[in-house]
Amino acid sequence: MTKSMPGAAGDLANQHPDVWDAYSSLGKACADAGPLNDREKRLIKLALAIGAGSEGAVHSHSRRARSEGIEAGALTQVALLAIGPLGLPRAVAAKTWIEDETQAPADRST
Repeated sequence: MTKSMPGAAGDLANQHPDVWDAYSSLGKACADAGPLNDREKRLIKLALAIGAGSEGAVHSHSRRARSEGIEAGALTQVALLAIGPLGLPRAVAAKTWIEDETQAPADRST
């Protein structure tokens, strides 16, 4: 089945595994469609989450990035790069969402 995920996405995956599997397959096909390395893909996904203004997605991609060894400074830089195209308020919000994850205690269970 799926690994445990927090929130509504985890609920959907558990309640509708066929839908989740199809979604996951599409995501993998898109991720493998070009020359970007895993680090670049994760940072781009973080940037897209920032652009969409999705706090949950920014948290998720920040957590994943840190678990993949991407340094907190790189995540902060993505937020700062948002100032030009998205404006200062969106960039500051993103920075605080990233810091929710990069400054969280290491033993946090979610």
